[in-house]
Amino acid sequence: MASTVTKDYRPSDDEPFMNSRQQEFFRAKLLAWKEEILEESRSTIATLQQDTVAEADLADRATSETDRALELRTRDRQRKLIAKIDAALRRIEDGSYGYCEETGEPISLSRLEARPIATLSLEAQERHERRERVHRDD
Repeated sequence: MASTVTKDYRPSDDEPFMNSRQQEFFRAKLLAWKEEILEESRSTIATLQQDTVAEADLADRATSETDRALELRTRDRQRKLIAKIDAALRRIEDGSYGYCEETGEPISLSRLEARPIATLSLEAQERHERRERVHRDD
């Protein structure tokens, strides 16, 4: 598929929302982000495999174990993020990308550029976070 997006293209409110050019822009952005995460994961795996030397000193061993746990938590976060990126790519394919799951209204282009996996408009996200805070305080 030939890319219709030039390197300096930026989605604009002056064009139809989620036209093919905008969809291709966000698809490319999501795929690049996913590849970056996968590359970091490959690097992390290589580092974890390389650092399996048993430490004689207890303090060094504790530090190594803490570092390993942090790396594994990071990898788990990355795995969840890749799932969200894949879901966003599927939404591009089915035509629902860029629209708020709660209201059906378009999500602002600036929000999508900052967080291309967003599924809620800023207003809906704020309502969701307020409800979450209220229930957490119960």
